[in-house]
Order: sequence, then C-alpha cells, then structure tokens
Amino acid sequence: MAEPGFWDDQAQAEKLIAETNQLKEKRDHFKDLQTAYLNEQTALDLLAVEPDAALQAEAEQDLTKLIESFKQYEQNLLLMGKYDQHSALLEIHPGAGGTEAMDWANMLFRMYQRWSQAHHYKFEVNDYEPGEEAGLKTVSVRVSGPHAYGLLKSENGVHRLVRISPFDAAKRRHTSFASVEVVPEIDDSIEVDINPKDLRIDVYRSSGAGGQHINKTSSAVRITHLPTGIVTTSQAQRSQLQNRETAMNALRAKLFQLELRKKEAQKAKLKGEQKEIGWGSQIRSYVFHPYSMVKDHRTDYTTADVNGVMDGKIDPFINAYLQWLLSQENPD
Repeated sequence: MAEPGFWDDQAQAEKLIAETNQLKEKRDHFKDLQTAYLNEQTALDLLAVEPDAALQAEAEQDLTKLIESFKQYEQNLLLMGKYDQHSALLEIHPGAGGTEAMDWANMLFRMYQRWSQAHHYKFEVNDYEPGEEAGLKTVSVRVSGPHAYGLLKSENGVHRLVRISPFDAAKRRHTSFASVEVVPEIDDSIEVDINPKDLRIDVYRSSGAGGQHINKTSSAVRITHLPTGIVTTSQAQRSQLQNRETAMNALRAKLFQLELRKKEAQKAKLKGEQKEIGWGSQIRSYVFHPYSMVKDHRTDYTTADVNGVMDGKIDPFINAYLQWLLSQENPD
C-alpha cells in the first residue's frame, strides 16, 4: 500500500486490500485454533494426572467451542472458488401446479430469509410478484455479505416438496416443484459486453401487492436481453434510476454466469461427461408426509428435522455440498 502508484487504480487497490484482509483473517483463525488446541491438550494432561471437576467442565466447554471453530475454519477453506467471496443474487420460481407450487416457492423464500438473518447477511428484495391466492409467482433477492455466493451456490437447482395440501379439501398428498437460481454478484472489475441495441427496457408502476417486500411508490423496471431472452426486473428501489441500475446489475451477473456455464458444458462435452439438466432433475426433496425427511440427491445428506430446515437451518446441506463439490473437482 505504501508503494508509489498503488492508489492510482482505486478499484484494484481496494480489491487487493480486501483479498489481503481475507488471507489475514484465515491466518489469524488458524493461529487461534492452534492456541485453543494446545490449551485443550494441556487441560487434558492435567486431568490425567489429577482429576478436577471444575477443570473438566471448563475443558468440555472449551472442546465444544474448538470443534465449532474448526468446522468454521474447514468451511472457509472449502470456499476457495473464484467468485465464492461475492454476494449472491437469488431467484425463486414456482413450477407447474398453480397455488401449490406458488406456496412452496414462498416457503423457500422464507427459508432463505431466515438463513440470511442467522448469518447476519443483508437480505434485499429486488422484485416480488405475489400469487393470486397464496405464495408468490417470482421473487429475486440480493444476499450480501462475505462468501454469500460461495455458500448459497449449493441451492441452485430444482427443489421438490411432498405434503398433504392445505389447499385441497380432500386432504390429498401433492408434489410441488420450485426452481432456485443463484448467481454471483459481479463487480466492475469483470467485463461483460452488453450491446444497448440488444436491450428492451420497460417501465411500469409497482403493483404494491407485495406488501413490505416492495416500494409501492417506485417505478419498476424490466430489462429483456433479446438475444438470450433473459429478463431481469426491479421494483423495490426508491427511484426508477435505482431500479434500472439494480436490474442491469442482475442482467450482467446472469450473462456472466451464462458464459461460465457454456464453458463448463464445453469442457464436459470434451471429457465425454453426461449431466442431466432439466426440471425433473431435482437437487433436493422435502417430504412432509407420510414421513418427515429432507434429502439432498447429490450428497445423500438427509435429516428428519423438516421444521428446522424450513426455519433456515440448511448449513449441514451446504457443508455436505461443499465437500461433495471438492470430491467432484478432485476425483480419486
């Protein structure tokens, strides 16, 4: 930072400082783990020589903290992807099934909101379109904070729900689907070429039906990228200009992600890999009836704590996915 010319490119300088701080944080975390481990080892050695109830209780408490700290350190090591440190743009869309699917989409929306609150992430709703009877037709949110994308990328895909329908007078069992799309929010250091002639920009009044989720007095903006058909919207900001900027940022992120996926598909084709991509290829199933179970079909991680999961306790699924992803990228 003291070198001449370091601040000539302020954006690059801030990026380097942020990366340096992240590395320093990991180093400090490792040193803290070392100290805690040595202290715990000393306590155990003392207890082996002379048992002491108070010392044992303190050692057990410190061991619990050490295990949790180690798990957090391990997770941070797994978040080494190029864009894992970025904030995330998340969208939820219900599948076929009308009110059932829209209600399921809203349940997922609440789940991610609860998860974000528990992790002290900022959860900003950019666009919220409610369903006619219940639930939502579409929602897009920005989850901002360190490694938000690295953690939430595990949620990208189709989520399946099996339950007794609260909307069915005959109390029959229904299966509903909703898709979750997660892309990293990109900054100005990443070039995305967008031709203004390829854009159709529509301005409309916010409906106000989203309750607290949207700003009812703002002018909403919808941007359509004609070559790809990608559509982004924003109606939650205070002005039309802010909504346009938010929608444009979302479009840049989606186009960037589209290019990354094209490259990944090309690599997979060269390797001869066959990956199923489609509405039926759900990544996770949530079963409320006839038994309680949530299962991730990629990692096989399963829990019976359905209520806990729907309240945002999805970290075990995220951790299992990160471990699974590491094994896919570095096969034996």
